[in-house]
Amino acid sequence: MKRSLQRRDQPSVGETKPSSEPRHKENSLTELGAEAKACKACDLWKNATQTVFGEGTESAEVVFIGEQPGDREDIEGRPFVGPAGKVFNSALDEAGIDRTKVYITNAVKHFKWTPAPRGKRRIHQKPNELEIAACLPWLEAELRIVKPAIVVCLGATAAQSVLGKSFRLMRQHGEILSSPLARAVMATIHPSAVLRTPDEASRRSQMALLVGDLKKVSNVLSHGSHTPGGRNHRQSPLR
Repeated sequence: MKRSLQRRDQPSVGETKPSSEPRHKENSLTELGAEAKACKACDLWKNATQTVFGEGTESAEVVFIGEQPGDREDIEGRPFVGPAGKVFNSALDEAGIDRTKVYITNAVKHFKWTPAPRGKRRIHQKPNELEIAACLPWLEAELRIVKPAIVVCLGATAAQSVLGKSFRLMRQHGEILSSPLARAVMATIHPSAVLRTPDEASRRSQMALLVGDLKKVSNVLSHGSHTPGGRNHRQSPLR
């Protein structure tokens, strides 16, 4: 039986606790997304344009979880539509996965950024544990509604938020793990890692790694079921 992630009690920071989280009986992703627009569970909403909720079908067999929306996503209000999204789309195509049939979301729903020293660019900042924990109830609710066959974490932040802080992405990427979250859970690199590589050879290597891992996801989906060979990771994030 699938179980949702267990929520972590948040550490007190100035005695502040989340003011927003899913409250209604979750009937649909549309209702959940509408409620998330008013989320002020952490301070990231103050500098973000909007909440960037997940996107996709409730009948999706696979859920992809990234770290957080980027600059373009913050403006458009949709996940993975910026430069990393283009890499992601290419990798999905090469792996034989139809983006219109999956569900895509992020561990954190608001863009965390800092101004560039010069110009008007907004520079991505990694979310901290408190911010990830504040968004966890939304992710839990998304997974309860979709009930995917496999959850795919894109990048170390998403992987550790789901599989625990002991998870090591570059050592364990591509492993199909057993989990109460879904019939299978896997982690791979974030598409932005392909963009950060210093040269074309490295870029091709990173892209091959990403596509190779996604082909494993495609294989799980095509077979309809899978018995993971990896160990069962604990599902109490951030503890």
